[in-house]
Amino acid sequence: MSNTAPPRRGFAKVVIGSLVGTTIEWYDFFLYGSAAAIVFNKLFFPTEDALTGTLLAFLTYAVGFLARPLGGLVFGHYGDKLGRKKLLVLSLVLMGGATFAMGLLPTYAAIGVGAPLLLTFLRLVQGFALGGEWGGAVLIVSEHGSAERRGFWASWPQAGAPMGNLLATAVLAVLSSVQSEEAFLSWGWRVPFLLSGALVLVGLWIRLSVSESPIFLAAQAKADADAVKVKEQPPIVTVLRDHRREVLIAMGARMAENVSYYVITAFILVYLSVELGLSRSTGLNAVLIASAAHLVTIPLWGALSDRIGRRATYLVGAVGIGVWMFPFFWLLDTKSFWPITLAVTVGLVLHGAMYGPQAAFFSELFGTKVRYSGASIGYQLASIAAGALAPIIATALLRDFGSSFPIVLYVLAMCVVTVVAVLAARETKGASLSRADAEQAAVSA
Repeated sequence: MSNTAPPRRGFAKVVIGSLVGTTIEWYDFFLYGSAAAIVFNKLFFPTEDALTGTLLAFLTYAVGFLARPLGGLVFGHYGDKLGRKKLLVLSLVLMGGATFAMGLLPTYAAIGVGAPLLLTFLRLVQGFALGGEWGGAVLIVSEHGSAERRGFWASWPQAGAPMGNLLATAVLAVLSSVQSEEAFLSWGWRVPFLLSGALVLVGLWIRLSVSESPIFLAAQAKADADAVKVKEQPPIVTVLRDHRREVLIAMGARMAENVSYYVITAFILVYLSVELGLSRSTGLNAVLIASAAHLVTIPLWGALSDRIGRRATYLVGAVGIGVWMFPFFWLLDTKSFWPITLAVTVGLVLHGAMYGPQAAFFSELFGTKVRYSGASIGYQLASIAAGALAPIIATALLRDFGSSFPIVLYVLAMCVVTVVAVLAARETKGASLSRADAEQAAVSA
């Protein structure tokens, strides 16, 4: 079934539904990261030391990552039991509701310590929702599409990440440029968060019209038929028993991809404004332009992985990022807009070589009845060690050493971990998802 091309119209709706949904969810998630770097440190964590206030804001930012594995476990379990579509709708509602509520929060000046506590709780809800979003969005496309072009089509939900970042950064950049510092800190920062409510309604309208994965329906029917003979184990039990190696490979493959992304898009705002004394808009506009290039190149990297393989494409990104980190900070230190934009753009294009084929790569590691759980666990557990800590570690290294070189070494070490993980993986290009189910049944037997 996985090798049969789906009806063009129905499949297009699946791809668009996944792309729009992931764009909205990543818009909400990235909006917090950008706000933590330029707003929340002043409104929710006011301190005399700017870098310390930023560190506190990034700690609440990291809390969202801590909740993502829990979201991956819960959504993965029910996604493998009940289907991908139902859980995707729920994740969108949770994420949008939490983000909208952030736009209504009183600040530290109004209610004191209650403000950062409420902010942290809503960040937990965001992380929980996003933990379930990624697996369902990429799997429903992977399971609808053909094996020959799975890398290309599955990369479109991945493109929702830069599209969401592009949208979040664009809104903040526009508001920052047309408002005074006082107006932006007073009420302007709330607008992008409240906008999430309208975006969620659009996303729900599209997602509710998407059909369930045919491979999942077939696997569910088989499981129901076999339930009389064999009691089915919970998906998480099967993953931890039979797929520990695949989970570790997914986690290792995520390290360079996740760390480099948040250093390039979130930490850069701190480095440019606090360390180099540049305006807020310099970093925001550089990330804005780079995110557009990132968005365009992710599907191209996904398509390349259909030709030369997932591993080869992924390694181009991991090695490329490791090398690029050396001139990256040198270009930032020029304090000139276009060199800064070049640094961020090249970094995100190389990041896309990992992020583009990632959805198909991880999907092909697991069987259908554990795919949501397995892919989500590997993906989200790595987010704690990688994305959650990246801005915090980078900011702490900058504060303690007063130099960007330790940050370069930090990213380079993560690239080594990813190269080892990818080399340890089998090539999955063109793999039949139905064959993966047969192999899983044999392993379980």
